[in-house]
Amino acid sequence: MNIIVSDEQDDPLPLERVLPLAEQVLEAEGVTPDAEVAIVFVDEDAIAGYNERYMGRSGPTDVLSFPVHDAEPGTPPVPEAPGVPLALGDVFIAPAVVRRNAERHGVDFVDELALMVVHGLLHLLGWDHQEDEEAERMEAEERKLLAAAGRRRP
Repeated sequence: MNIIVSDEQDDPLPLERVLPLAEQVLEAEGVTPDAEVAIVFVDEDAIAGYNERYMGRSGPTDVLSFPVHDAEPGTPPVPEAPGVPLALGDVFIAPAVVRRNAERHGVDFVDELALMVVHGLLHLLGWDHQEDEEAERMEAEERKLLAAAGRRRP
C-alpha cells in the first residue's frame, strides 16, 4: 500500500503510529495492496476552508474524507486492471479540533486521533453515518478496527 502521511500544521503528533494504523485498517477491510491514500494533517483554517468549499458547512471540523470511488461498506473498490494503482482518496484531519474534542469528552488524544484516522479511511471505503443504522454499523466497525490496533473507541 502506498500511504502518504503529510503534516502541514504545528500541533505535535505521534505520526509514527499513523502509518501502521492506516495499513492495518486498509488490510482488515480487504483493500488491494496496490491502493494509494493520503492522510493530511492541517490547521483549523485549512480544514474550515475545505469544510465550507466542499461540504457547504462553516467552521472547522475534525476530519474530512474525499473518496475517489463510490464504494459499499465491506466491498472495497478494485483496480481497473492488475498492477494498476488504486487511488482511494484523501483524508484531512485537524489535530487542534481533535485535541479539543478529546479534552471536552475527557478521552485520550491519541485514541481520538486514531479514531479520526479510522473514521476517515472508512469513509473512503463507502462507510457512512447519515442514518442511525449506518452510524451504528460504522461505529461497530470502528470499535473492531481500533481494538485490533490496541486502541479503544472514545
